[in-house]
Amino acid sequence: MPIIQSVERALLILNLFDENNVELKITDISKMTGLHKSTVHSLLKTLKKYSYIEQNPENEKYRLGLKLVERGNFVVNNIDIRQIARSFLVDLANKTGQTVHLGILNGQEGVYIDKVQGKLAVIRFSQIGKGLPLHSTAIGKVLLAFQEPKDIEEILHGYVFSKQNENTITDKEVFLRQLEEVHQQGYAVDNQENEIGVRCVAVPILNFENKVVASISLSTLISQVNDEKLEEYIRLIKQTGLDISKKLGYRVIL
Repeated sequence: MPIIQSVERALLILNLFDENNVELKITDISKMTGLHKSTVHSLLKTLKKYSYIEQNPENEKYRLGLKLVERGNFVVNNIDIRQIARSFLVDLANKTGQTVHLGILNGQEGVYIDKVQGKLAVIRFSQIGKGLPLHSTAIGKVLLAFQEPKDIEEILHGYVFSKQNENTITDKEVFLRQLEEVHQQGYAVDNQENEIGVRCVAVPILNFENKVVASISLSTLISQVNDEKLEEYIRLIKQTGLDISKKLGYRVIL
């Protein structure tokens, strides 16, 4: 199936905007995409017409439009897994006081589709809708570990093992061996591999076909949660993952 170049270019522009680039000048967009200014102008004009892009009247810079919020909310609100899991996430956050996330696989990355912050939580960097690397996060590892081997290979084809810090696993073979361990033990741990000082644990959410459809994670600070407390949290999150899975029709195979 051929790629439509104009659509690809429009998406390329939309993907430029993030926490570090909230607003951009047309010259910035041209430079970052490698597209001629006249091409960028035409694309921005079309995106603006349909409210996917807005222009700040004060400085004439461009920013993402409210249409994306509307579309994003529509998608998130119509994901059944989010609605089913919500009360369980709240309960887990209340029991532990920690931040709880729900994530799904989206191509070669994970995406947070829900978040509940516990009363003891100080981790605030994550956002619903934000992508996360598969190799350096507990959710990412779980989302991969419970896939079929051929699907894992397909997902990791051309995958970039970016180094987040000195703890990040950047060797594919080492990572694959860890995925086997994750599958065997039923949970994954990100031990400061994505953020220094932050340790996360995640478990899979399985459906009636015994397939992973999402993952939940618990984020903790090493300075506040020791190994013994983490083991307690692992027991709690495993039970929560199982409870949500059962709601989706999963049945434990003895």
